[in-house]
This record gives sequence, C-alpha cells and structure tokens, in this order.
Amino acid sequence: MPNIKQAKKRVRQAENNRMRNKHHRSTMRTAIKKVEAAISEGDKEQAATAFAAAIPFIDSMVNKGIIHKNNAARKKSRLNKHIRAL
Repeated sequence: MPNIKQAKKRVRQAENNRMRNKHHRSTMRTAIKKVEAAISEGDKEQAATAFAAAIPFIDSMVNKGIIHKNNAARKKSRLNKHIRAL
C-alpha cells in the first residue's frame, strides 16, 4: 500500500482509468458481437449495418489508446472479410 500522497493519488487514478477503459472495451466488444451474430445468421444487410456502426467504436478505442491501431485494423479487416464472403 502506498504511503506517499502522490502514490495514493496514482492508485485512485489508475482504478478510475481501469474502470473507464473496461466500459469502453465492453462497448466495443458488444458492437463486434452484433456484427458476428448477423454474419452467423447469414444476413448480409444487417451485418453491413452493424459493421458500419461498429467501426466508430473500434476507431475511438485507438484514439483513446485502449487498443493498438494494428489490433483495430485486424478486427475491422476480419469482420469485413466475413461480410464479403456472405
């Protein structure tokens, strides 16, 4: 446990950031799951709509520094590949 005031503050900040990141990451994963569900149903229109809605979530995670840009590019590429295969 930290004894210095600055270290205590850092612990509080880290916890707040962890909870914020957890919320954003969960939102992104939910958007991706909606796309995957539409793909598994074979509904290309719904999958494309869900994909268009998921892209801003994925891109915002990169801008916030929660995921790496290559990770985001890989997710978008794989989803798009599955949609085009329908």
